[in-house]
Amino acid sequence: MKDFQTLLRKRRSIREFQDREVPPELVREIIRETCMAPSAMNRQPWRFSIVSNRETIRKLSDESKKNLLLDLEADPSSPLQRYGDILRDPRFNVFYNAPCVVYICGPSGLGSLDVDCSLAACYFMFAAAARNLGTCWIGLGAHLRDAALRNDLGITGDLQIVAPIILGYPKEIPEPPERNDPVILSIIQ
Repeated sequence: MKDFQTLLRKRRSIREFQDREVPPELVREIIRETCMAPSAMNRQPWRFSIVSNRETIRKLSDESKKNLLLDLEADPSSPLQRYGDILRDPRFNVFYNAPCVVYICGPSGLGSLDVDCSLAACYFMFAAAARNLGTCWIGLGAHLRDAALRNDLGITGDLQIVAPIILGYPKEIPEPPERNDPVILSIIQ
């Protein structure tokens, strides 16, 4: 798929996957292309953790759910309250039973980290779509506090998770939803 417009339309948020593993070398290839993303001062601060073990993915989902529910109890006014019921459902997997999760993270305290890793996440999602793979950024999956679990992922205490992204072969690729016209605040010529 060489046409950029087609790629833009093909990249959708996918939450239903075929029961098919993503080859590890293909994930590494996508990550190599991801690293072509721009970053502030060319720091390239991103780091990646790849999980393709379904039991581990379930543990990561359960850990995130547990921590999110603790946060909701502590702050009843949180906008995440809308997820309360589904987070309490033991069958709900925040990663939608995807065969692979890739965490994009980087050094805590770096002022440009969110932007740098978000750009890398975009490149990751486009590189995956170009290979007929589906992705979805799962913000609910970033709430890992268990030090042992984080260490197993290589995500030490000095690293911040920015973008947990699920990856797999989609059951289907939906049509893009309607988009609003851009809001252009000003044109100065």
